[in-house]
Amino acid sequence: MPAVARGWPVGDRPAVLRGWEPPATPYGRGHRGVDLAAPAGAPVRAVAGGTVSFAGRVAGRGVVSVELTGTGEPPLRTTYEPVAVSVSVEKGDDVAAGEVLGTVEPTGSHCTGCLHWGLLRGDVYLDPLSLLPPWLLDGGPPVLLPVLGVPEPARPRA
Repeated sequence: MPAVARGWPVGDRPAVLRGWEPPATPYGRGHRGVDLAAPAGAPVRAVAGGTVSFAGRVAGRGVVSVELTGTGEPPLRTTYEPVAVSVSVEKGDDVAAGEVLGTVEPTGSHCTGCLHWGLLRGDVYLDPLSLLPPWLLDGGPPVLLPVLGVPEPARPRA
């Protein structure tokens, strides 16, 4: 899976409350996405650029789906719920990575204080965490630390 995401859909590094558990059969038990800790009212952002393919209510919850640009045929599609989308986006809108799609609604489908983030290609569910580059999952980019006994170079004065 290409790491096309530019950031998390909520927060800087939200806790994963429940991970992806693929079902054994198309209609079997499982968890078709990940649940990310997010308080009600938190902005929900597109993880990558694309086109909004759905923005509305499903079973009483706000849902937004975005078809990701340049991800093959059929394109990858991210889903976000529960999202209040009253004025943020509409079907057909082009969105950039990081653009706000809406805000987390106070009550979710199966957890409170979370955003359910999903990923599909056609009708096949995939792990949405696979969209994130490793440095977003593993604690950030590497940082060089000073070596004991080796002086740091002098910094120019401004």
